[in-house]
Amino acid sequence: MSTKNIRLLFLTVGLLSIAVLVNSCKKYLALSPNSAFDEAYVFGSVNDAYKAVLGTYASLTGDRGYGGRIQYYFSNDCDESYCNASNTNVIGGDNGAKALCRYNAIATNTELDAEWNIYYAGIDRANHCIKSIPAMGLYTNGSASDKASLQRLYGEALTIRAQLFFDLIKFWGDVPAPYIPSTDQPNLNLPATNRDAIYDHILDDLRLADSLLPWKGDPGITADERITKGASKALRARIALFRGGYSLRAASKQMERSADYLKYYQIARDECNDVINSGRHKLNPSFIAVFKNAFDAHVIEPNGEAIWSIGLSGGNGVSDGRIGFIDGTRVNGNGSGQDWALPTYFYKFDSMDSRRDVTIASYAINGTGAYIGQQTAYGPFSMAKFRRDWVTNPSIPATSAGTYNGISWPMIRYSDVLLMFAEAENEINHGPTPAATDALKQVRVRGFNGNAANIGTIPADYSGFFTALTNERMFELGGEGIRKWDLIRWNLINTVITSTRADLAKFRLGQAPYDNVPTRMYYLNNSTTGLVYSSGYYQKSAANPPSGYTTLNWTAAYSAAFVTDWAGSYVPNQREILPYGPSTLTSNPSLHQGYGY
Repeated sequence: MSTKNIRLLFLTVGLLSIAVLVNSCKKYLALSPNSAFDEAYVFGSVNDAYKAVLGTYASLTGDRGYGGRIQYYFSNDCDESYCNASNTNVIGGDNGAKALCRYNAIATNTELDAEWNIYYAGIDRANHCIKSIPAMGLYTNGSASDKASLQRLYGEALTIRAQLFFDLIKFWGDVPAPYIPSTDQPNLNLPATNRDAIYDHILDDLRLADSLLPWKGDPGITADERITKGASKALRARIALFRGGYSLRAASKQMERSADYLKYYQIARDECNDVINSGRHKLNPSFIAVFKNAFDAHVIEPNGEAIWSIGLSGGNGVSDGRIGFIDGTRVNGNGSGQDWALPTYFYKFDSMDSRRDVTIASYAINGTGAYIGQQTAYGPFSMAKFRRDWVTNPSIPATSAGTYNGISWPMIRYSDVLLMFAEAENEINHGPTPAATDALKQVRVRGFNGNAANIGTIPADYSGFFTALTNERMFELGGEGIRKWDLIRWNLINTVITSTRADLAKFRLGQAPYDNVPTRMYYLNNSTTGLVYSSGYYQKSAANPPSGYTTLNWTAAYSAAFVTDWAGSYVPNQREILPYGPSTLTSNPSLHQGYGY
């Protein structure tokens, strides 16, 4: 991240001890105030309110936020990737983090409680800000500058709380929904609230936030990672699509969506249209530059494509993240141990699609900085939009064993807005409009380095366009923690897991459509370019490599156990939702386990 954002995050972490923030809980809603200062004192100035809102941002950082757990464990396994094989496909698995991505978490998994507590602590911080900021005298009677600053802070707090509730619903379905500070709650043991009611509440919150927040690029709005109007609108669109999509229901134990789902697609369409027409956000002309020259280079993406990013820094598990270490390229034997690209995902890309070799890496770096092939039990390919060898400003030495890279996490990119707009248009009109086709085409043409002649024909019928849209989201947003949740809201998760497992079996056995895939690949020793002699598209009969090349297994790397282990404990109409954790149930008698757990 930029110098500005490093300061922002260091300040955020340092402010977690501020009085109003200390009221956050270790066990949700089982707390007492830890400060002698009341809210009127804590929110006594614009700067005080700013500090309090920065504390809400901190709820999304660190190893248990968007620095690790959320996108790499909670959001795997899907048809893009595979989360570290050191787990069993028996229900319960390691009873830790890896069980979250293998669909085999059980109700004694303490990872569930840890994440739950952090989310509700963040909601409590946001609730203090949402209550207190508009009650400040300066909010109504201050200078124009004071009022504008406080309105923005109020909008930021509403947006962050919406994101926190949104994640809770994705993970657990129906959850308690406190909208006031815990110190004001007459009953701390809240029951689960129907998720539709929570969705509707936070959609209303985000509509309010829209009216409070500035656009990126407005006068006086600096280029940083704070939430702007584009972020709140894009998040409102995303949440609306989930509200209108499928989810597992506790009563029926079936994937269902509401009869009025088109109402929410209309919300998504309108919000995306506002962002598109604002002129404040556009695609970076180069897909690789979004990651190599912006996120991995610790700079703000200059085109406004990164609509909202979670700033991470500080080199620790509280404020930073292991982005580019959990995934990315392995350097000197370090990193890239948890998020592996499925070989079937690699072959879904057109060979001319530039996004394939940005999203997936097929090499490692040795201690001298030379490219080498990486041979593991999970194959040679890793998910790698965030790479240790791409990190600059400052760069990471090849010999470094550090785990925290200070790479910000992209919450919403402009390409996602274009694709959400296209999806909503297709659904509302039961077929793609010219605007929908153009939105998808913009994303696809960029993926093919601006060459529209290579993108193929975009379908003009409803079902064909929907299939093209689901694929385009997979190509564009791979490795960004989105795919699994898309598949669930489309009610395609069971179908896709079943078909992907069948494809993995065909791949390892060399059966069509993988009958021409090589058994091995060959890498030039000590190369500075990662030259491959026999690529993933060569015939099996390719000649043995000349002297100076290293041989790595390709189809031969994958065992029958790999095929069954990937998403191995997924059970349809149950494991789309996680169980409540053990301490969560013990501390709140109003909650009851559901979904067959």
